[in-house]
Amino acid sequence: MKEEDLQKKIYEKEMELNALLEITQAVNNNLPEEDIYKIYMFILRANLSISKMALYVLEEEWECKVQFGTSKDFTTVEVDEGCLQINDTTQVSNIDLQVSCFSEFDIIIPIKHKNRLLAFVFIKANNADDEVDTTFIQALSNVILVAIENKRLARKQLEQQAIQRDIEIARNVQNYLFPKNLPRTEQLEIAAFYQPCRTVGGDYYDYIPLESENQFVVAIADVSGKGVPAAILMSNFQAALRTVSRTAENPKKVIEELNFQLAQSANGENFITFFLAVYDYGTKELRYINCGHNPPILMNGKAKAEKLEEGTTILGAFEPLPFLNMGSVKNLEEFSLFLFTDGLTETFDANEEEYGTERLEKYLESQYGQPLEDIHGGLIQELNDFRSGRSFDDDLTFLSCRVKNGTA
Repeated sequence: MKEEDLQKKIYEKEMELNALLEITQAVNNNLPEEDIYKIYMFILRANLSISKMALYVLEEEWECKVQFGTSKDFTTVEVDEGCLQINDTTQVSNIDLQVSCFSEFDIIIPIKHKNRLLAFVFIKANNADDEVDTTFIQALSNVILVAIENKRLARKQLEQQAIQRDIEIARNVQNYLFPKNLPRTEQLEIAAFYQPCRTVGGDYYDYIPLESENQFVVAIADVSGKGVPAAILMSNFQAALRTVSRTAENPKKVIEELNFQLAQSANGENFITFFLAVYDYGTKELRYINCGHNPPILMNGKAKAEKLEEGTTILGAFEPLPFLNMGSVKNLEEFSLFLFTDGLTETFDANEEEYGTERLEKYLESQYGQPLEDIHGGLIQELNDFRSGRSFDDDLTFLSCRVKNGTA
């Protein structure tokens, strides 16, 4: 080999080593992807006999990340389907092209890592006689693409960890929403069931004994949306309810205040269906307001279902509320009240038929007088049998309240 040719080879190898070193340093310095691509383009453009080049990378879809010297803007062009069958460095003229603009290039170089296709490099030499070191291009491209992919995977992992932390926080916050202890006395017994559709749900129920100790509140709610945002909004709603429940002797004022605070915090983007009932042991009266929620089922001393529908529209959609009525049921001594969210009645079977309110009423009437735990367990079993393995599409929440006030 002539000394001149030898010097040229040595120069080329030094250039390649320096280029790989530069790319490695850029990766180790954690430079952004855009900067790494710029260094990559500069190396190819400055040190190789290339007049045109385009790098297509497979992410969610094929995207042109780098190009120079081309007459066509390849960032607006999808990769040619004919290229996807290429396994080795190939002359573009040997490919059955569907997109004619790719004929600007001479060579297509597939970039793989562990037999997985990462990218395509399209190049055109300065002159027909110029030899382009495609092996070096493959090596350099492989280094940057694997590095970028690893950075992307690491970033996704950190994002997932952050999301998981948010979910854990939201789950903990939500656990504080529900009452820790539900009454179980001869006079008053309450039982509840809650199963979120996702890790964190948007349903909420509550039991609040009032300061007079002669009244109590039961409530249930369902926020629009799911997941962490719904849980956070519901936690704010619960805090507001606990604050204003001191005035629950006047349910209308409670609802007006809850609607105002929700309209302020949700900015009209979310709403809540809500049901609030206040029972007075002394007067034996149940006052309630239904805010666009599934009507709870009351059974007054016998196995006959009665829906509690009186009230207003959903909370958070209008300020002030367009109408507000309070329902009242008097002379209630021994009764049961069943509150639920639409995840129960909108449980679907394999034929897209929903469980529905009629089935629920028949079930509750058939179980009248049974222990609350047995009623709830039987209902869950009935829902599981009905859906036949199909998953629940919504949070599943219900609460039973049984009062025996005959001696008060």
